[in-house]
Amino acid sequence: MLPRGRSRALGAAVLLLGLLLLVGLFLLGGDPWAEDVGGSCCHPTPPELPDGRPSRPASRDGASRPPRCQLLHVAIVCAGLNSSREVVTLVKSMLFYRKNPLHLHLVTDAVARSILEMLFRTWMVPALGVSFYDADQLKPHISWIPNKHYSGLYGLMKLVLLSVLPPGLAQVIVLDTDVTFAADIAELWALFADFSDKQVIGLVENQSDWYLGNLWKNHRPWPALGRGFNTGVILLWLDRLRHEGWEQMWQLTARRELLTQPATSLADQDIFNAVIKEHPGLVQSLPCVWNVQLSDHTLAERCYLEAADLKVIHWNSPKKLQVKNKDAEFFRNLYLTFLGYDGNLLRRELFGCPSQPPTGAEELQHSLAQLDEEDTCFEFRQQQLTMHRVHITFLPHKPPPPQPHDVTLVAQLSMDRLQMLEALCRHWPGPMSLALYLTDAEAQQFLHFVEASPVLSARQDVAYHVVYREGPLYPVNQLRNVALAQALTPYVFLSDIDFLPAHSLYDYLRASIEQLGLGGLRKAALVVPAFETLRYRFSFPRSKAELLDLLDAGALYTFRYHEWPWGHAPTDYARWRAAQAPYRVQWAADYEPYVVVPRDCPRYDPRFVGFGWNKVAHTVELDAQEYELLVLPEAFAIHLPHTPSLDISRFRSSPTYRGCLQALKEEFHQDLSRRYGAAALKYLTALQQPHSPA
Repeated sequence: MLPRGRSRALGAAVLLLGLLLLVGLFLLGGDPWAEDVGGSCCHPTPPELPDGRPSRPASRDGASRPPRCQLLHVAIVCAGLNSSREVVTLVKSMLFYRKNPLHLHLVTDAVARSILEMLFRTWMVPALGVSFYDADQLKPHISWIPNKHYSGLYGLMKLVLLSVLPPGLAQVIVLDTDVTFAADIAELWALFADFSDKQVIGLVENQSDWYLGNLWKNHRPWPALGRGFNTGVILLWLDRLRHEGWEQMWQLTARRELLTQPATSLADQDIFNAVIKEHPGLVQSLPCVWNVQLSDHTLAERCYLEAADLKVIHWNSPKKLQVKNKDAEFFRNLYLTFLGYDGNLLRRELFGCPSQPPTGAEELQHSLAQLDEEDTCFEFRQQQLTMHRVHITFLPHKPPPPQPHDVTLVAQLSMDRLQMLEALCRHWPGPMSLALYLTDAEAQQFLHFVEASPVLSARQDVAYHVVYREGPLYPVNQLRNVALAQALTPYVFLSDIDFLPAHSLYDYLRASIEQLGLGGLRKAALVVPAFETLRYRFSFPRSKAELLDLLDAGALYTFRYHEWPWGHAPTDYARWRAAQAPYRVQWAADYEPYVVVPRDCPRYDPRFVGFGWNKVAHTVELDAQEYELLVLPEAFAIHLPHTPSLDISRFRSSPTYRGCLQALKEEFHQDLSRRYGAAALKYLTALQQPHSPA
């Protein structure tokens, strides 16, 4: 669902980029450092200007473009978590300028595929197709090549794209993930028209002296034509490559060179250059502005004179954005503009080419069209139908080895709750799955927050999933469902981010699951009693005995005892005080305990957005599916004080807000009746009770 005011936001973004691209007259300098993987094609050294500086190549701005609605194909090798984030920024820059339909051909490992499949499915960008190819199928074709580049085998896969791309595909643009567009990709596609009948590869000259071998003493690069070419941006004429016998050609060249070279230093780029050295007629030299290379020892200042020249910027250094040259700040700002750019804006179709709508888009638009904008609850109904972009596993994550009784803490949060994360990590040593509701810009702030925190950066078993913000109400249950779906352990502890679990809770829960014999036919929800403190400075109890002392002293309360006692009263705190063994409690109206359940438990009802009844509805589902409610005698979690959310403030101040929540409850009970029949009558009766959440 597209938010209102998008055109104003898009205009602001265009203005910002326009201002950036009007900055002129800058040069690049640098220090020696190994270049990033990329292929190459030579570009003749431009003639010098009277002041001794090289002139620019002739502009291609007037070149004919492909037909307006022609489908353009782009291939990218993308593996791992960091590469998945990089490719999103690349795609944003392409989509921002493009005026043609695009089809992405993504060669990925299993990790990147799961991330990007979810991202593109939920992004729902019009006129954008995506196909995935298994990188593991390509590894046997290149694993024999020694390679010292940090990208490993993935840096060699552009050599073997022919073996996975569709046989009917004639032309494709191949890109590294660390490039950023500053122009319409159709202009790059138009350069295929400059190929002679024999040319099969289009490349930009390497913008350093790497292949000249004079960067430092004993530097012995692979053979290349002149300065060689960079493979960060490639035009491949695929059917011609097949006709030329590309696979045999590059393999023969690579095996011969490896008789004297210990390994490739720049992965596929070294082999592309060795082939071109032997067969120079295969290559079409592209204007240098289509691959402005920002390695430390770049000579890219020979390519451009002003910002308007730039077409593609390539961070071809292991240092990426930390590369040092005199114009690096300008390039960083351009890159950061797209990094924080609201990707939701790209959902709007800004060109009229006919295309297959994204999966589910027509049904979604039909449902949205049925809404009455005069309905006082329009915001609620619109938010329920909003398809949020989801980027799962946003940061590096190493799941723990599988264990039969392991538990993942599941929670959700927004930017104003980030400060809770460090304390939570100290209290819960086990795996976590957390959904964060953020804008694109906030996602980058969150990334820096984690990287700067010794506590958070040390944890590799915490999976963070970014759900991009859109709409006026907080989609709490949609967030919970994202985090729940990504949990990898057999059991989950369904918590909230503002609760700290007992220090021993993780171990205690695993032991309890084993002792109670959960799993199989026995369905149970283990209740973790909830407490709260109103003190910002608070000494957390190390045991149940200490907690009871604080409770008796008035430093702790049972959770929301003063405002919403029905939410946790069935836990029976009086019984819990003396309990030595788990005990069963009965469901009651408005009960919303924090529970440990199997990972395949019912999902949360996404109609409940904002504040109110979101956990209550989930407990009803558990009861309707006949889950036992077992209270654990040594378990507890404590709610910490914080400023109220915007949604709870709106609930307390707005009768309309409360009326809409009541309407959602009634619709929920009607759906229960359809699913569970007569068994749902008790829930309908409970609805008549005069409880109303604070």
